[in-house]
Amino acid sequence: MIRVNAALGSVMAVAVALSGCAPAAVAPSVPVMPGPGKPPDQFNAYQAACQSYASAQVAPLTAQANNQAVGSALLTTVLGAGIGAAIGGGRGAAYGAAGGALLGTTAAAQGSSIAGMGIQQQYDIFYSQCMYARGNQVPGFTPNMYAIPPYPGPGPGAPPPPPPPPPPHY
Repeated sequence: MIRVNAALGSVMAVAVALSGCAPAAVAPSVPVMPGPGKPPDQFNAYQAACQSYASAQVAPLTAQANNQAVGSALLTTVLGAGIGAAIGGGRGAAYGAAGGALLGTTAAAQGSSIAGMGIQQQYDIFYSQCMYARGNQVPGFTPNMYAIPPYPGPGPGAPPPPPPPPPPHY
């Protein structure tokens, strides 16, 4: 039977749990100005509604990033314990678990940081779209920004199409 120090096990569990948390987007990082003639209280209400909307849209992404980070940290802890037990028996399992937890929590923290940047970008996009749809001024959004451009087909002074190629000679 493998004996593991209870204090070491609890410290590792806490470290694994805390290291794998993707930061939630808490505020938009894009500037938005009220639309022309919009009173401040209405603008503030729109801000609150759009922040709530954006948070709801990125909540599944945050949960997915957290689950992935905690899972990878736990996996490396278990793998480290297995390798340590194979090499050094019971004491090696504890050292292997500690090393795996350290490596796993470091990797999970880095992955969570990267995931947090992507989540913040998604949050900003949802927030900007919501605020723009309510008539506010958002840098980078212009009226008909995503409209389909007109077809540049032949106009009144367009040159005639080229003649067809001659038939091949055999």
